[in-house]
Amino acid sequence: MDNQSVDNLSAAPRARKKPRSLAQELVAVLSERIRNGELKRGDKLPTESAIMEEQGVSRTVVREAISRLQAAGQVETRHGIGTFVLDTPSPSGFRIDPATIVTLRDVLAVLELRISLEVESAGLAAARRTEAQLLSMREALDALNESAAHATDAVVSDFQFHLRIALATGNRYFTDIMSHLGTSIIPRTRLNSARLAHDDQQHYMTRLSREHEEIYDAIARQDADAARAAMRLHLTNSRERLRQAHEEAAASPV
Repeated sequence: MDNQSVDNLSAAPRARKKPRSLAQELVAVLSERIRNGELKRGDKLPTESAIMEEQGVSRTVVREAISRLQAAGQVETRHGIGTFVLDTPSPSGFRIDPATIVTLRDVLAVLELRISLEVESAGLAAARRTEAQLLSMREALDALNESAAHATDAVVSDFQFHLRIALATGNRYFTDIMSHLGTSIIPRTRLNSARLAHDDQQHYMTRLSREHEEIYDAIARQDADAARAAMRLHLTNSRERLRQAHEEAAASPV
């Protein structure tokens, strides 16, 4: 991407755009720089402050964009050091574009895919996980509990918990698919699930936390059957909460 393109992007009006669309726009900018070799494998990304100043976006937008790049396996963040390029995105191959997951019907379809994938992932993780991997899951859950009041941060921690379960399977294909889908697999990145369900956000997050803890406890006990059951219950509950909300919304007068 040439300097003029970057300047034009920076100068584009942003006030009317939502933070999530700004994050996706920033992901496109950084991905293009990685793809065209401006940022090479091993290079350190500019600091959050530098990206904020260049692109005219908030720190929240920058962090969401970085988390998406992490989920896609393009960068990694080393605490206290910075964020570094891992690989160049593939121009072809299997792809589900997160931008196409926009309706409640789409989100329900992704949840069905996750049930088929993550139920077995949880069972394998329970059988194969190491103590270090279990600690990593615990750290993700703790981060989720701490940031539950902030939707963007909570989404990232939620995804990290599920990704670390996939990592514990020891099967890279589980991890590859999860990383490819990224945070778009979390329903509330696409819909305000709590609002749709006529539920307050704290109660909604409390229920999700309880379901996550049950998955974690089963993996900690190395009980594969219980881990599969807990994951199936969690994802089925998410699907049914959204399905019910959709039906209620359709039946309500405008």
